[in-house]
Amino acid sequence: MDEATSSDARVTITYCTQCRWLMRAAWVAQELLQTFRTRLGEVALVPGTGGVFRVELVSAPGAEPVLLWDRKEQGGFPEIPPLKKAVRDVVAPDLALGHTDRVGG
Repeated sequence: MDEATSSDARVTITYCTQCRWLMRAAWVAQELLQTFRTRLGEVALVPGTGGVFRVELVSAPGAEPVLLWDRKEQGGFPEIPPLKKAVRDVVAPDLALGHTDRVGG
């Protein structure tokens, strides 16, 4: 897909409001939006409770969501480079991530 063309891909970041993780969720969203520009159609911040921090990707309308990160399953929070690689592999496999591709292998 041409970078100038908007995508239907959607990332949803569900974060715990009780834990005050809005700023962390917004930072993850900013990192993804800055990297993928128009290759993502939307990055949504969804308030939740109970210690939730989940990152999901829907590649196209009607597609099943792909779970990229779940704090309760994986513990802690996602590292940005692997998260960017996971998004890239689905929405823009041709996109070079610069130093992110070189770090760690």
